[in-house]
Amino acid sequence: MALSTDKRYYKIGDVAEMLGLTQSTLRFWEQHFAMARPERNSAGTRRYTPKTIENLRILKFLLHDKGLRIEAAKEELKANRDGIIRRAEALARLSVVRDRLQELLDSLHKLR
Repeated sequence: MALSTDKRYYKIGDVAEMLGLTQSTLRFWEQHFAMARPERNSAGTRRYTPKTIENLRILKFLLHDKGLRIEAAKEELKANRDGIIRRAEALARLSVVRDRLQELLDSLHKLR
């Protein structure tokens, strides 16, 4: 699913689906990374903002795509946060382009 952040707040289930993660993973990450902590309403329900979702996408890049452990990811963020953000954004854009090219290729194959 594409990362669409059109709303002001998202529930944990929506965010988990957007990012292809489990809800327990999101809850675990919020214990270890302040940048992953969502806001909470008066009832204590997690409310994820588009900024928090972007932070989670960066964490997913570090922990899942690069395979770093939590402490290594913290160090990487401390040492080169801007570089990581640029790299994660570039990979996300390339993924969108790849998906679009695959759609076009599939369409061409159907025409044969």
